[in-house]
Amino acid sequence: MIPGLVSVTFRQLSPAEIVALVVGAGLEAIEWGGDVHVPLGEFRTAREVGTRCADNGIAIEAYGSYYRADGDFGPVLATALALGAPRIRVWAGSKGSAEEPDRAAVVEDLRVAATLAGGEGVEIAAEYHANTLTDTLESALELFSDVPALKPYWQPPVGSTTGDALAAIPALAPVAAHVFSWADDGTRLPLAAREDLWRPAFAALPADCHVLLEFVRDDSPEAFRQDAATLRAWLATPGWGHDS
Repeated sequence: MIPGLVSVTFRQLSPAEIVALVVGAGLEAIEWGGDVHVPLGEFRTAREVGTRCADNGIAIEAYGSYYRADGDFGPVLATALALGAPRIRVWAGSKGSAEEPDRAAVVEDLRVAATLAGGEGVEIAAEYHANTLTDTLESALELFSDVPALKPYWQPPVGSTTGDALAAIPALAPVAAHVFSWADDGTRLPLAAREDLWRPAFAALPADCHVLLEFVRDDSPEAFRQDAATLRAWLATPGWGHDS
């Protein structure tokens, strides 16, 4: 598995500071967010961030866009290409599966986006996430069946049982997982506090999955360093994941 960071964990830091944090923590990859660090259409910034990663031996896991299957995908793809991202994370609409009035339009938009991206050798992916068409496992699987080129991400849904969260992993076979530990009420915890979740999760995730830290306590670099040390120790421990 490939450990890394979702850059929006630290919206308050610059890309240079984030790269330094990731290098110092011994992680290997970054998903770059499109709201602060690599804004849509800012191609010079995208190229600079891509170069900084390459110079420091850090892989770009994805461009974390805020594209919601509702407009022109071209600028999103162009920004990702300037960054050098092999994958673009998109959102499966802006409403939950029970509220979306035109599911077919969202599906068709994602098909078009996947075709455009695929023509440039880039994947698109969507999170397992509330308030989108991937808000339930049933709806998510239907969407990934309807758009075969769309790749799944996984994260533990807030408020779900551990069993339900884990059951989605083999069904989705995600290419990446956002890794964090929350209490049932959304309170952020040290990553190590949820070994009961992450030990079976890592055993179920695909061997080549990216595992990306997100949502650290108090948006703190020190909390990130502690969670990164936990993540690296888990990956190096026999019985954790498929690479052990």
